[in-house]
Amino acid sequence: MDTTNYNARRSGSGKENNMSQDLNHVILIGRCTRDATIKYTSGGMAIGSFSIAVNRRTKKGEQWVEEASFFDVSLFGKSAEGLAQYLTKGKQIAVEGELKQDRWEQDGQSRSKVVINASNVQLLGGNDKPAQQRGQGSGYQAQAEYSADNFPEDIPF
Repeated sequence: MDTTNYNARRSGSGKENNMSQDLNHVILIGRCTRDATIKYTSGGMAIGSFSIAVNRRTKKGEQWVEEASFFDVSLFGKSAEGLAQYLTKGKQIAVEGELKQDRWEQDGQSRSKVVINASNVQLLGGNDKPAQQRGQGSGYQAQAEYSADNFPEDIPF
């Protein structure tokens, strides 16, 4: 093994290869905690925003308990426009995308939040209404064109 080239790649100097690239990919299945909203950029691109809760069972002592994690999700373009009406509170969905950390300063304090930029959203199931009343078939799916049932109303974000 040529340790000179290995150490140069590790330190970021010299010739680098594709192995040094990081991977940012996440797939989650959960339920929408609020209805999706859509805003538009000045250029007219749609940005859909919603959040999901993902439950996890853990054992505490002799008892199994459920813990929920909450994630904000952004969806872009025609996918956001097409899916927004179906992304309603309580709807079970699968989200695939990448994590993005937003950073800002508020009242002199540095703040940050991790958001999922969705590249693929799939509707799975789980509303009380039949599919015909919701105006959809089962398994509706949309892929983003850009890379980039009861929940409390006051979810901590």
